[in-house]
Amino acid sequence: MAAVPATEQAPLLELRNVDAAYGPFRSLFGVSFDLHAGRVLALLGSNGAGKTTVARVCSGLLKPTAGSVWFDGTDVTKWRTFLYPRLGVVLAPEGRSVFATLTVAENLELTFRRSKGRAGVKPALDKAYDMFPRLGERRHQIAGTLSGGEQRMLSLSRVIIEQPRLLIADELSLGLAPMLVDRLFAALRTAADAGAGVLLVEQYVHKALAIADRAYVMDRGRISLSGTAEELTPRVDEIQSSYLSGADAPSADA
Repeated sequence: MAAVPATEQAPLLELRNVDAAYGPFRSLFGVSFDLHAGRVLALLGSNGAGKTTVARVCSGLLKPTAGSVWFDGTDVTKWRTFLYPRLGVVLAPEGRSVFATLTVAENLELTFRRSKGRAGVKPALDKAYDMFPRLGERRHQIAGTLSGGEQRMLSLSRVIIEQPRLLIADELSLGLAPMLVDRLFAALRTAADAGAGVLLVEQYVHKALAIADRAYVMDRGRISLSGTAEELTPRVDEIQSSYLSGADAPSADA
């Protein structure tokens, strides 16, 4: 039987009129969007626009004060946080999430042995080193001594090889040189092409749109602009100046 095109399938992830708050401080106002499996959705905006709050809602870390969150046709709004990973929802958070005192290989083996068993470790390691050859070159190096970009590669490879159904990537490019951002984003695109839904939370407009299928621009807790990547790419300068002034500057951390 022929596969149903993604556009005709039910969304993998759907937010319906979601409000969210931190105590008395309201952070999101009626946010709605959907994401299909095999697609990359870029959520763009400056610091404080509400992007990370959306990521926390989608991963179950923050419960909406209004509206609902749906995953694969099921309302999961009130589900407890620990159940989200069982659905295949993985958050790759901002920053460097590695075991700093272990080697690169030990970081990967610890993850893969738990999920894939002893026999599955070597194939998973090979995939990780194929995805990011630099990790293979540094497999015996202590993870805490890697550069910021290398630590981000290590963290992301552990997530992608686990084959999540929904991968939420929060500000992966933060503090990294453009060449490393390209490598990380290419890995996200590969994950989507393999069937995952990818929610890319970013300020790096040009590069995010280069791998995204669709994008939403957030401003002060609301979605202010949306469209396909093809529609929004010619408007990058407008988006940058209106919503992300000063946020798209590359750095030199390798």
